[in-house]
Amino acid sequence: MTHYHNRDSVWGAFGRFIGIMRRRDAHSLPLWVHAGCLLLIALVLSPPAMAEPAPAKGDIVFATDFEGTNALAGWSGPAALAAGCQSDHSLCVDRAALVQRTLPVERLRGCVLGFSAMIKAENVSEKPQPYNGVKFMAPIVAPDGREWPAAKIGTGSFDWQRFSFTVRVPADATRLTLCLGLEAVTGKVWFDDVRIVVRRLPLPPAPARVTDGPVFKGHDLPRLRGAMIRSNIDEASLRTFGQEWNANVIRWQITRHARRSETSFTPADYDAWLESELARLDAALPLCEKYGLMVVVDLHSPPGGRATSGGYAGSDSGLFVDKACQEKFVEVWQKMARRYKDPRAVWGYDLANEPVEDELAESAADWQELAGRAARAVRAIDPQHAIIVEPAQGGNPGGLKELRPLDVPGVVYSVHMYLPHAFTHQGVHGEWKPCRYPGDIAGKRWDKAALEAALQPVVEFQRRYGAHIYIGEFSAIRWAPEGSAYRYLKDLIEIFEAHGWDWSYHAFREWSGWSVEHGEERANTQPAATPTEREKLLREWFAKNRKPSWYRAP
Repeated sequence: MTHYHNRDSVWGAFGRFIGIMRRRDAHSLPLWVHAGCLLLIALVLSPPAMAEPAPAKGDIVFATDFEGTNALAGWSGPAALAAGCQSDHSLCVDRAALVQRTLPVERLRGCVLGFSAMIKAENVSEKPQPYNGVKFMAPIVAPDGREWPAAKIGTGSFDWQRFSFTVRVPADATRLTLCLGLEAVTGKVWFDDVRIVVRRLPLPPAPARVTDGPVFKGHDLPRLRGAMIRSNIDEASLRTFGQEWNANVIRWQITRHARRSETSFTPADYDAWLESELARLDAALPLCEKYGLMVVVDLHSPPGGRATSGGYAGSDSGLFVDKACQEKFVEVWQKMARRYKDPRAVWGYDLANEPVEDELAESAADWQELAGRAARAVRAIDPQHAIIVEPAQGGNPGGLKELRPLDVPGVVYSVHMYLPHAFTHQGVHGEWKPCRYPGDIAGKRWDKAALEAALQPVVEFQRRYGAHIYIGEFSAIRWAPEGSAYRYLKDLIEIFEAHGWDWSYHAFREWSGWSVEHGEERANTQPAATPTEREKLLREWFAKNRKPSWYRAP
């Protein structure tokens, strides 16, 4: 804020200087005196700089209906005006091009923004890649890299529809842009009634942990080391993993894969599906205890999740659109806490796998609030088992920058590590572009130091808040060339161990692509005849494991 209480003294100094100038020959004064005079005059005569006000929740950051004589002022790109949704004008783009305008990133850092617009399309061709097509997008530039949050919009022709998405502006963002148009497709698209609203203000900093007591882990072992598994795993595989491999933790996925032909999936259907999944877990828990495996109960498919992984029919926006789904989410965790508060094989409850606030309805809670509500509901029923919370940005390490510790006892914080995705997921989706680790990947040098840097937000969160960290997922596709997956996993595990983090590999006997029991040849989906280097790596670390105190070897 600009202060004015010294303005009289400034004027006094100016008056004294003018008096000096009158009493003597100005030409005899040193050059620095003339410069000082000019500076003083500038200070006195210039109007005070007013700081731009901070945003408030509900503020409209930007809005346009493309009406008026200067409707396209501030936009760059090949745009034209056409008939609007319910007005005279809209913005029209009739070829592969983007129309852009810069947004005031300085005052929006740390905010969660809601973007909405009315959009109409005509003969939009199929997308070469899933991220192409009609673009209603807000690219972000930050020191850690770039992000491209955008609305999910189909192809073909459709009449005016409202589309929306949510943007979390990083606290260190340097540029925020609004982009409208078509990318790598043909057709025509119209935009109208564009609005950007502040959904949430930056989270205030939380105080650092001051107590000297032990950090809560939810177990008394030096380390938990294991892997994710799918819920149809059999006893033979649990015995192999727990006894022969000596793992001591599994992350049990509760995942629903919806059928594409499905047209109805109600809350009652969700309850029936969940009960069938929990029955599988009920049957497996005695086996996990028998083989010394602690269990993370992982809700991969929450109520209202994407239709491909557990949402109700017609819902592809996730948990953060429907307030009723959020109420159901809390009820589901109350149900599971009552069910699993006594089994000693349970280590903890992973509230939601990789939550993503692609769209945040005005009436819905964001993840910080919803996770707190669910955690308090669980803790009221189960006072002992760990509550595991991932950050909202899909569980990525950088998401911990935007998460604050929950005011609930017994919380463990978890991230998933797949960076860089161009390496770990090469050939998983679309065209396979082989790349090696360490090496230059997607324009950046990736090695152990780069992995450590990518995980630095986790290190800082752990140190500041005295938090225990669990790496719930990490992996690299098995066909990464020339032993790259082994080198990547080796470097990551060494980093995890150096910081005292528990971890679970993705995954054991789930899909051959992530399996350490399969070799590097992509076409060969049979387990290798001899242990791979990746399998030997995991088993070397598992050999260091201790089993829970309740475990009794057969």
